[in-house]
Amino acid sequence: MSATSHLYVPGSKPERFHKAEQAVGSGAVIFDLEDAVAPRDKAAARQYVAEHLSRPRPSGPAAPLAWVRLNADERLEADLEAVVGAGLSGVIPAKTCSREELDRLDELLTAAEAERGLARGRTAVAPLIESGLGLANAVDIAHGPRVTTLHLGEIDLAADLGLEPGPDETELLFARSQVVVACSAAGITSPVAPVSANFRDLAGFTASTRALRRLGFFGRACIHPDQIPLVEQVFSPSAEQAREAADILRRLEDAGSGVALDAEGRMIDEAVARQARRVLARRPSTT
Repeated sequence: MSATSHLYVPGSKPERFHKAEQAVGSGAVIFDLEDAVAPRDKAAARQYVAEHLSRPRPSGPAAPLAWVRLNADERLEADLEAVVGAGLSGVIPAKTCSREELDRLDELLTAAEAERGLARGRTAVAPLIESGLGLANAVDIAHGPRVTTLHLGEIDLAADLGLEPGPDETELLFARSQVVVACSAAGITSPVAPVSANFRDLAGFTASTRALRRLGFFGRACIHPDQIPLVEQVFSPSAEQAREAADILRRLEDAGSGVALDAEGRMIDEAVARQARRVLARRPSTT
C-alpha cells in the first residue's frame, strides 16, 4: 500500500478531487480534513470526502490510493465515522504524540470496519509527527497498530521546537533522521518526506527532494500537482541504476559465498545487496 507521490487536497474543495487523483496516477491523494480546512467548513468537508469515497473507486496497480488526514481533536471520531469504507486506503492522524493515541484509533477503526462489513485491519494508519513529544516518541509510534509508515509535519514541528530553518534546512536534520530511524526500527516502509510550501520554486523542490531521498525517505508529500513528476523522477531509479542493481544481485547469487565483487572490483555483501533491492523496488510498475 505504498506510493511515491502523496498529493494533499483540501476536503472542502470537492471540485479538485478528481483532478488530484488524475495527477497522482498510481500515487496517493490525501483528502485533508485538518489544517487545510477552515473550522466553519469542517462538517461540509467531511461530507464531501465521504461522498467521494463512497463512489466506485478505480482498481488495479495503477489506481491512486485514498488517504484522509484526520483532525486531532474532538472531531476525530466523526471523521472516522464518515470516511471509513471500502474506498479508503488509510488514515493520517494529525499531530500524533503517543502510542496510546494509536491504540485508541485502532479500536475505533476496528469498530467501524465491523459495522461496514470490512475485514479487520484493512484500513492502514500513517501517523503525522508534528511536535517535540511526537518526535521523542517516534519509535513507539512507528510500532503502533496498523502503522505502515510515518509522515513528518515540519511547519508545526518547527513552531513547537522554536526552530528557524535556514536555506539548507540543516536545523531539521535531526528530526528527519529520527523518523527514518523509527521506521527502520519498526520494520515499516521508510517515511514520506514532508511538504514544501514554496511550490513555485521547482528547482529548489527537486534539490531538497534528492537530499531527503539520500537521507532515507521514500516518496514525498506534495501540495501542488506540478511537484508530482519531480518526486516521481527523483525516487525512480534510472535504467542504468536498475541494471547495476540487478548485476550486483546476480553476482552475489552466483558467488554463493555471501561475498562477491562488482563490475569495478569492489566488494559486494548483504548490505550492498539490500541497497540494490531497494533500487529495484523503486522501479515503476509495468502491470
